Amino acid sequence: MKRILLPLIILLSLPLIFQSTLTEIIKLRTFDALIKQYEPSGNFVILNITEEDVAREGGYPFPRRRLAEIQVDLINSGAIGVGWVMSFPEPDRMGGDEVFATTLGYAPSVIAMFEDNSGNYPKPTGTVVKGSHVNGIVSMGVKENLNTLAINTLQGLAIAPTEVDLLVRRIPLLVSTPDNNWIPAFGTQIYKALFGVKTYIIKTNDNGIEEISIRGIPPIKTDSLGRKWISWVDTPQTDLKEMNVAGKFVFVGVTANGVMPQIGVPNGLLLEPHKIQAALSESILIEDSPYIPDWSLAAEILIFSISVALTWLVLSYFGITYGIILALLTMLLTAYTGYALIHRGLLIDVTWSLISQFITGAVIFYIRFREQWKLREQIKGQFGTYISPDMVDMIVKDPSLMKLGGDRREMTFMFADIVGFTPISEAYMKNDDPEGLVELINLFLDSMTKVVLKNGGTIDKYMGDCIMAFWNAPLPCDNHAEMGVKTAIEIELLTEQLNAQLKLDGLDLPPVVIGTGINTGTCIVGNMGSELRFDYSVVGDAVNLGARLEVQTRTYDTPILISQYTYNEANTACQRIDEIKVKGKDEPVIIYAPFIKHKIRKLYK
Repeated sequence: MKRILLPLIILLSLPLIFQSTLTEIIKLRTFDALIKQYEPSGNFVILNITEEDVAREGGYPFPRRRLAEIQVDLINSGAIGVGWVMSFPEPDRMGGDEVFATTLGYAPSVIAMFEDNSGNYPKPTGTVVKGSHVNGIVSMGVKENLNTLAINTLQGLAIAPTEVDLLVRRIPLLVSTPDNNWIPAFGTQIYKALFGVKTYIIKTNDNGIEEISIRGIPPIKTDSLGRKWISWVDTPQTDLKEMNVAGKFVFVGVTANGVMPQIGVPNGLLLEPHKIQAALSESILIEDSPYIPDWSLAAEILIFSISVALTWLVLSYFGITYGIILALLTMLLTAYTGYALIHRGLLIDVTWSLISQFITGAVIFYIRFREQWKLREQIKGQFGTYISPDMVDMIVKDPSLMKLGGDRREMTFMFADIVGFTPISEAYMKNDDPEGLVELINLFLDSMTKVVLKNGGTIDKYMGDCIMAFWNAPLPCDNHAEMGVKTAIEIELLTEQLNAQLKLDGLDLPPVVIGTGINTGTCIVGNMGSELRFDYSVVGDAVNLGARLEVQTRTYDTPILISQYTYNEANTACQRIDEIKVKGKDEPVIIYAPFIKHKIRKLYK
């Protein structure tokens, strides 16, 4: 899995680095949801010229003399300044331009300019650039107002560029011209008008614009293109009837249908240009207003790399349960990091990091599932018929048990064979029923296998009508000797039941007799063979003694014989049978027969 980590990180980082449309929309919508909400400053008010106002005045545009009256009414109502977010490129046919121009000089006033493709630009405004010269967003031209009206007022560009989802979120405070001059935004000019300053100061760094200063207010942090992120505060609104404007700068605009365009904003509303410029002016006063720092992409890549790597590590090196818990905690940590940064005004997006953590988790689960499935199939192929399903699951959880090689371990071995098989075989051959003979053998072998597996044993192999089994491998079994003896006794009792059933079925057969030899000792157990093909088995003298004891059951006319080594380990009532000399051992071995139903049953007549 380690080989997949780096390519996965590189693949997942591509949408983040190259900012695809989808990731950009996700990022913007995340900012919309998490940005802290701000209260209005109390310095501004919006005056709407409504559909009712237009009908009362007999249509739009209003004569300039009427606009002059509104200007005077606003000043008399206590307004500290007026911003007209409407264009005046042509003279008034009614001859009211001079009157309106005069009233504009009664208080700090700003009139709007709108973009076009004319290539015409107003006279340069005073701008000082500290640092290397950096171009901002370049304008294609503006529609200028009458010189008569521009004398006693300032002009600002009512610009509202949209993002990829066609919503307005950030507005450039200054727009560049092809000849490296600057045109201020309408909402920016408000402060020059109010404070009577002549210049803007643009501070730059290696990435572009860093902040813009206007004397009278704190420096305004922007992105590298001089854009300010808008905080959509609920600026108070009024109309021509109420004129609730005392002590405030007034943004005048038209809300009558079909006059001014409506532009979408993140809160789901459609706003006219004067409301958007009012929001820009409000945002400028918010010192901790959100902005995208120059290092945002580097921070996002760093958070992405750390979060994905952590997710990979916890899911790769911990169990499923703990891995999921730790992975969820890393995702929560990532989400909280993003929330904390955005809530403090640093627009650092972690959404793609969270998505990538989820994808990474899914990939790891797939890989682990695939590996577990392959391992399970391998184990089933090797052990499926030899150990219980529970033991298969335990080996799957600990794949080290499947390593090539062996371990030295104390184990208990059992050999169980059908004794006196010749008479039984002859009975079936006499009846020309070889299939019946095979069925009989399989019946007893299957029954014995189930008993072995039920008691935690492992079937090593089948040798004709003989079964070899062992305990304490591949999984540990503390009472392996006792379990081996218990299994032999249960096999003997089961054999008695099967013989009774065969008799009831009308089969005229000699009773089937199982001879079982059990020994406990140290041997080598493990996967033996090559990397391409290997088998799980055991080797050692202890195995051979178990096989020889099974043969001795015929000599001593008892179904089960166990060695002194098994007797010493097993908690089972036994009778001493004899002391025998076996091949490969210098010292004689004492053999025992466990009690079955409190007596030794004589099976050989």
